[in-house]
Amino acid sequence: MSVKTSSDLWWKNAVVYCLDVEMFFDSDGDGCGDLLGLTERVDYLAGLGVSVLWLMPFYPSPNRDDGYDITDFYAVDSSMGTLGDFVELVRTCRDRGIRVIVDFVMNHTSDQHPWFQAARSSKDSPYRDFYVWVDEKPPEKPGDLVFPDAETSNWTYDRKAGQYYQHRFYKHQPDLNLANPAVRDELAQVLGFWLEQGLSGFRVDAVPFLIEGVLDDPHQIIRDLRSYVNRRVGEAVLLGEVNLPAEQTRAFLGDEDGDELHMVLDFIGNQALYLSLARGSAEPLTKALSSYPKIPAAASLGRFVRNHDELTLDKLSEEERAEVFARFGPDESLQLYGRGLRRRLPTMLEGDERALRMVYSLAFSLPGTPVLFYGEEIGMAENVDIEGRYAVRAPMQWARDGGFTLPGVSPRRPMVEGAFGPERVNVTDQRRDPGSLLNWFERLIRRRRECPELGFGSLTLLESGAESVFAHRVDWEDATIVCVHELSGSPATVSLPVGDGERLVDLFDHSDHDLPATLQLEPYAARWFRVARTGVRLPP
Repeated sequence: MSVKTSSDLWWKNAVVYCLDVEMFFDSDGDGCGDLLGLTERVDYLAGLGVSVLWLMPFYPSPNRDDGYDITDFYAVDSSMGTLGDFVELVRTCRDRGIRVIVDFVMNHTSDQHPWFQAARSSKDSPYRDFYVWVDEKPPEKPGDLVFPDAETSNWTYDRKAGQYYQHRFYKHQPDLNLANPAVRDELAQVLGFWLEQGLSGFRVDAVPFLIEGVLDDPHQIIRDLRSYVNRRVGEAVLLGEVNLPAEQTRAFLGDEDGDELHMVLDFIGNQALYLSLARGSAEPLTKALSSYPKIPAAASLGRFVRNHDELTLDKLSEEERAEVFARFGPDESLQLYGRGLRRRLPTMLEGDERALRMVYSLAFSLPGTPVLFYGEEIGMAENVDIEGRYAVRAPMQWARDGGFTLPGVSPRRPMVEGAFGPERVNVTDQRRDPGSLLNWFERLIRRRRECPELGFGSLTLLESGAESVFAHRVDWEDATIVCVHELSGSPATVSLPVGDGERLVDLFDHSDHDLPATLQLEPYAARWFRVARTGVRLPP
């Protein structure tokens, strides 16, 4: 793949920043973040170096599931602004070199959506078949409940309809019937509408549930979705939430040329990362990353450390999950659904910034597309006083007084308090400190975007000679990057392969000297090297 060709595949060398508009910045002092406030902060994002802004739902909603229960796919919730505000945000982002993608929830609606209200009113309604109805409740399958703390069944009886309707999530979120071509046509129209507002793609929610039991070839839904999106906007992408074993996740990227999702989030690598951190051993992460089949050349894996939900550990064994719980969340109040943790990384690492930087360095060094959740760049923590998985969705900390809204106004959700509260963790102070986490993140993102090898290259796992060190190399055309990360917090000695005529040049060492192939690593070391070859000029 030539450099000219690869420039079209912008998502492979992107850095994505995910945020909840309600929790980012309140411009009018009503306690709720809004699109105008976010637009005011676009230059902050541009300075950080992110190239893609991913917005969580901002559509009209009863807000019983933080906006994922939608009542109108074609509008903006009035608490966050207007459609005009949204278009201005997209325009401003484009001006600063940032693309915008948004959450697309196509597997369910709110039970207050006009479609569902019409569907339940009569069996003769044209919207009746927009949802999944049965006369007798089917038997439940083990493990089917997504939210076992809130629901006991995936079926709820509706007295007005006289039937049971299916809901894989909450009962107030009835599932859409994707087997119905009319539903698929309506959803395609929704995509087309938002693409016309200037979007560069969508993060597709809960992808495996979309195709479950639908059509003879369920993946045709995803192929049709991609085909439609790219007919409308050739550069637009689909980022899928696919939390399945590696082989099944790979299937959602399509054939060798990639005819389904453009990107999938790497849940398998993410969960293995935490097991490796709990053990202080590279083995779980090495094993997980080795399990991935080859992905299409135009596809990418979204590499993340934390996302907007619970830290799910459902693909680990019960014993492995217990190890992670014991290390990072032994108190049951920090656990959720028996499968995850409702904490952010800084508190899991007890505020150890060396370890924090190492983990993000590792995630950014893997082939794929780095994805950040708002506040990670300053070391924000969770607020466990906020219910359930929303604990990690506290208001952004801009200044020592919070800075999220006007003085004296209470945010819609309470700020983080204590050791990780805004008095100690905020943007304003960190911008003025050259050694802060925020300034380190800016350097990390800049260097990552200067290393296209990490976006387009292939991964080779290396034997480092130290159990606690994860070592790998990424090759693309004539370029190679080698990275080492120490996971246990102990010194280590590693040996890295260097061929004849090759040298390792440190990509972050300001003394700009070549390093030997045998390295003495400090605790939580994070090192990136570019392989210098005789007669080949290195980038700066």
